[in-house]
Amino acid sequence: MFGRKRLINVGLFVGIVGLIILFPARVGYQWFVPPQVVMSGISGTIWSGQAREATIDGFYLRDLSWRFQPRHLFTARLGFAIESKFASGFAEGDIALGIGSVRARNLRALIPLNAIQVAAMAGARGSLSAEIAELQISDGLPVVADGSLEVAGLVLPLVHREPIGGFKAEMITGDSGISASIEDTAAVIDLAGSLQLSADGAYEFYAQIGAVENTPTQIREQLRFLGSANDRGQHEMRLEGRL
Repeated sequence: MFGRKRLINVGLFVGIVGLIILFPARVGYQWFVPPQVVMSGISGTIWSGQAREATIDGFYLRDLSWRFQPRHLFTARLGFAIESKFASGFAEGDIALGIGSVRARNLRALIPLNAIQVAAMAGARGSLSAEIAELQISDGLPVVADGSLEVAGLVLPLVHREPIGGFKAEMITGDSGISASIEDTAAVIDLAGSLQLSADGAYEFYAQIGAVENTPTQIREQLRFLGSANDRGQHEMRLEGRL
């Protein structure tokens, strides 16, 4: 009798473990994944799976794969090591999902700008490369950002129909929020600026912008709307508001 009961218990245990190990990703997505993550074409398990398409807080990914990281459960988050491949880029890093929040660490990416919802809405084109030590988005707002972003071949239809060059931002998080220094990299304008973003979404952007030898006439005309230039030919630009 003891032997039979023992075999039944072992069988139940093996069955439960098997269900956990093979827990379908499609079911886990419906039960556990927060609403800021939308996926389609899901296969595999919650521990190791794939999705044909995914959007995470406005970031669009294709051919996404993940591996579950159980250590994040101690912080009430679902953690995954992710990889995503594009025809013209990639993204990889560690993602932790909480209620209303997304945290990324060791994030490396090279993606088209139109994969970012905000940029796509503005009609922006180009490529974005990222080296992010940590990024945290809470209730749709970035509250932590440490690392660098660089845009190449930027096209902004409201500014000019042709590429205007590249720009780089170095970000760091402090007591007053996220600070970023911004500069041009081989662009058709000379730009040096700074951005301050507080945890409540209030932002202040300041930049000095000037024409260079190859600045298109259309952009030179637009610079005049920023007011008089200083003795170095630079115009001041200030923007503030709330995300």
